[in-house]
Amino acid sequence: MLDQLKELEQQARELEPEEPQRRQLSRQVEAYAEAFYRELPEAKTYIPDYQTAGEVLDTEFDEEPADLDPILKELRKTTDRPGINTASGGHIGYIPGGGLFTSALGDYLAAVTNRYAGVHYTSPGAVNIERRLIRWMADLTGYPDTAGGYLASGGSIANLTAIITAREAVGLHPVDYEKTVVYVSGQTHHCIDRALRIAGMAVATQRFIPVDEKFRMDTDALEEAIKEDMRAGLKPWMIVGTAGTTDTGAVDPLRRQGDLAEKFGLWFHVDAAYGGFFLLVDELKPMFDGIQLSDSVVLDPHKGLFLPYGIGAVILKDERLMAGAYSYEASYMQDIQERQTVLSPADTSPELSKHFRGLRMWLPLKLHGISAFRSALKEKYLLARYAREKLAAIKDIETGPEPDLSVTLFRYLPKDGDPEECNQRLHQYILDDGRVYLSSTRIDGKYMLRVAVLSVRTHINTIEVLSEVVKQGIAHIRQ
Repeated sequence: MLDQLKELEQQARELEPEEPQRRQLSRQVEAYAEAFYRELPEAKTYIPDYQTAGEVLDTEFDEEPADLDPILKELRKTTDRPGINTASGGHIGYIPGGGLFTSALGDYLAAVTNRYAGVHYTSPGAVNIERRLIRWMADLTGYPDTAGGYLASGGSIANLTAIITAREAVGLHPVDYEKTVVYVSGQTHHCIDRALRIAGMAVATQRFIPVDEKFRMDTDALEEAIKEDMRAGLKPWMIVGTAGTTDTGAVDPLRRQGDLAEKFGLWFHVDAAYGGFFLLVDELKPMFDGIQLSDSVVLDPHKGLFLPYGIGAVILKDERLMAGAYSYEASYMQDIQERQTVLSPADTSPELSKHFRGLRMWLPLKLHGISAFRSALKEKYLLARYAREKLAAIKDIETGPEPDLSVTLFRYLPKDGDPEECNQRLHQYILDDGRVYLSSTRIDGKYMLRVAVLSVRTHINTIEVLSEVVKQGIAHIRQ
């Protein structure tokens, strides 16, 4: 057996490159990354080449090792070229993840050091970095010292975590769900509906409250709906406010929502996944008044802090409620549980195996300082307004309301022809052109084009290109 172990050890050591090979591999990957960044300004934002992307499905995993260069060429061809280039400043279609270079360095270091960030006992530094980030975000939203939270993979898991915590905190049981009411609007993100279903609460009533002309929840209608449901013997449970709706960028009247939650004894949850970090911009802070009244809030650093995809945050005003919802016992964890001095992510979330994702946020904040993020967010806010002005100046273009944050809407109203068909053709023209990527949506049944400005690389020139492409698209339709 000893001889066999020595032979296997020698073969297994192939997984651990020596320093010269590590340096060579690092140089090759760095060269690939630098070429990507160098070509980014001129690269198309959208390339609909799904056939090439599908080639990766036919590749084999060989028994023998291979060289890195051909592997990187395959990656470039099948993965980093087709589809939406989410690292591009021209990505103004969905709420993008910006992909900061310094965040990538944090991910690299997190993977190299491989700190287990689930439990304080095993890696107190990694857990403390996460706790420090949560505390910073709690301060940003005006939460007290009792607050705590968890760095999730994104807004969907963060919202799910908050909803399960709220369910457990008020002692809801399956027998209660059919009479339980959650108050949302048509602008509430679909992940709330999905979270309720995953949480086993699909039978709960989602009461859709109307919105005003700027797509904000009508709180007079909200109050009346709560009263009607109480009179009907139902159990109003949660108000979901949104600080930056995905469709339109609207910020709900959070102060009024919070007051109503307190008046009627409801849980107040705010989905600020997209808009929350605009709290850093002094001029926009008044818009978020009332967020501090919430019981739970979600923010996505991979949106408002321009980080790569894969990091969202849920913060609870009372951290102990999370521990109550996600407590666990396991005999093999007894050493850890005996030495536990602070709540860890494993205590406050569904995760046990926890990637050290906090480093991708902590490192850029330390390196760049808060002011750089504040300036970038204010720039995106103003760029959305500038885009609305540029589009409104184009003949036969109708724009949506002045944006609360950094999303603006528009559509083409032709003198002749069906607006629905013409806007679909305009959208397709923009996609075929590929210099910028826009998404479409429906508002009050109308087909609208949507400009979502939140990429760290979106600047004035992007809006100028957008204006040019829209003009060219309209001219093409009129031919």
